Amino acid sequence: MPRKFFRRFLPDQRQIREHRHLRLFGRLLHEPNLWHLNRHSVASGLGIGVFLAFIPMPFQMVVAAAGAILFRVNLPLAVLAVWISNPLTMPPLFYFSYRLGNWLMGTPVRERHFEPTLQWFWMELNNIWQPLYLGSVVCAITTGLATYGLIHLVWRLHIRSHLRRRIARRLRRNKDKTGS
Repeated sequence: MPRKFFRRFLPDQRQIREHRHLRLFGRLLHEPNLWHLNRHSVASGLGIGVFLAFIPMPFQMVVAAAGAILFRVNLPLAVLAVWISNPLTMPPLFYFSYRLGNWLMGTPVRERHFEPTLQWFWMELNNIWQPLYLGSVVCAITTGLATYGLIHLVWRLHIRSHLRRRIARRLRRNKDKTGS
């Protein structure tokens, strides 16, 4: 995949280093590997971010940044990929994870009337947390690995295509020079 594609969407290193939640990492954010755009760094960073997007927990961006620093992969992509789970996508993602967890555990799905109160939320969370987390972990592992593999595959196919075009141009240029 072309580096230009990713550079268009990535924020500046300075913006990330000065982000209020990421300042806690201090000098660790100056590691050059966190900003490289190569196949391994991009695929791993996106894989970490997508993995964490499926895990229901607070401060996913901070955890994604910590994972990127720990594995020395692209930090901006890891942090941005977490936004797959946002206020619009969280309900369907976590409902699917809950249903998957119920299916894997062999337990029935709890169909309850929704009440927008904190008491209702804590009461229901106590009843659904096990299937929710099991389904979330299965989805996170599956999508994280799929993202990693897909980015590697697409990047490799792009490189091959680019090399074929380069060879074809070189052959045409040599053919034109020789007059054949």
